[in-house]
Amino acid sequence: MEQLLFKNVRAIVTCDPTDQVFYDSDLLVEGPAISQIGKNLNAPGAKVIDCRDQFLYPGLINTHHHFFQAFVRNLVTIDRPNMTVMEWLAEAQNTFQMVDSDVIYYASLTAMADLIKHGCTTAFDHQYLYTDRTGTEPIDRQMEAAALLGMRFHAGRGGSTRSIEEGSFVPQTMCETTEAFLTDCERVIHRYHDASRYSMRQVVIAPTQPFSCKKETFVESARLARREGVRLHTHLNEGEVAQMLERCGQRTLAWAMDAGFIGPDVWIAHGRETTPEEYAILARAGTGISHCPAPTFYGATEMLDIPAMEKAGVLISLGTDGCSTNEGSSMLETLRLAYLMQTFRNVRRTGCPRPYDILKMGTVNGAKTLGRNDIGYLSAGMAADFFLIDVGTLEYAGALHDPKNILPKLGVSGPAWKTVINGKIVYENGGFPGIDERQLAQEGEAVCTRVLRRNCSVFKRLAAEM
Repeated sequence: MEQLLFKNVRAIVTCDPTDQVFYDSDLLVEGPAISQIGKNLNAPGAKVIDCRDQFLYPGLINTHHHFFQAFVRNLVTIDRPNMTVMEWLAEAQNTFQMVDSDVIYYASLTAMADLIKHGCTTAFDHQYLYTDRTGTEPIDRQMEAAALLGMRFHAGRGGSTRSIEEGSFVPQTMCETTEAFLTDCERVIHRYHDASRYSMRQVVIAPTQPFSCKKETFVESARLARREGVRLHTHLNEGEVAQMLERCGQRTLAWAMDAGFIGPDVWIAHGRETTPEEYAILARAGTGISHCPAPTFYGATEMLDIPAMEKAGVLISLGTDGCSTNEGSSMLETLRLAYLMQTFRNVRRTGCPRPYDILKMGTVNGAKTLGRNDIGYLSAGMAADFFLIDVGTLEYAGALHDPKNILPKLGVSGPAWKTVINGKIVYENGGFPGIDERQLAQEGEAVCTRVLRRNCSVFKRLAAEM
């Protein structure tokens, strides 16, 4: 069994139940797991890595993303801050309809590379785009990308079943029947879902959102998930509540509860319209929220009152959201955005999470959200998922006295020094070992041009304006 010995680490922030920090210590990896943490470890035959100028952290866990959107970044023609929600959705959906299986693959590689470079070791992706162009291949292509980069991946098989003609904002070309959706959910579960310890791939059933799905889709998704032993996810309370009240006379959470779509096996994305009365409902049910700060800034929407939610007992994890409302996939940036948002929300000084609390949302709480007890913190027997930051450079001088709080408070804009997933170094020295990143980037650029830039109106308008 391969051994890696990380020697003389300046600080190891474990995020374990005791919040222990090891200084000038070692960490031994054996196979997929951590074997020991402590001083003066010795492991004959292990590969030794000198880490004297490094801070080491548990791998970050992203609980909400949309990888396929990576190829609609840097488009001022669908600039969310200058558009209404409906204007933005109309333009975005017109573009998304053109996405094919190759875009899914290379956009997933792009997003995953950004995640891994910035300390994320486990990612959940909400893949809800299914058209004639993509076929039923998106999860398969994403699994292919995750295997290539070594990402621990939770795939959300999403889908929409209510079209514009039926009162949603989703074109008919992006809709499925409930039966077709569930059939493919079963297929990807049986093909990919691995519930074993240190599993590298799992599947989540994730209908897109109540506003764009029929109720039967949510009812049957919950039944299937519980029969198969997988988790459930959706967008909820993110701006659709008024429309749901108009359509069915219920707030969205009540609608989801009626469908059986609540419980400790469920988490929701965004939740920005959640009321204090609903905090208690979510807490009792054990249903968590993936907080995505970037789209809140981008769309100037309501901010989560994290102290109040946590006081009520709601589990809060962190996500980046897709690139159409973020422009990137860095979880390191997400840590700082989440902290800054809470400092801004705390104008009346009613309470603000510590930066370290934000870090634990991105690690410990992420693992709980995904239903895993083998990732999220560092200890003997836990998965060897972690990253190291080189703090021996000038920009960190004078700030090294508090490794627990530094990531959300000071912020880290550059890539990690190394990222380790399941006991393997997947990123180091500015590259992915054994992978020609520049070749993949060229291939991705070619796919973006062939499929999107040549065919989508948002790209054509951009070219005309330049």
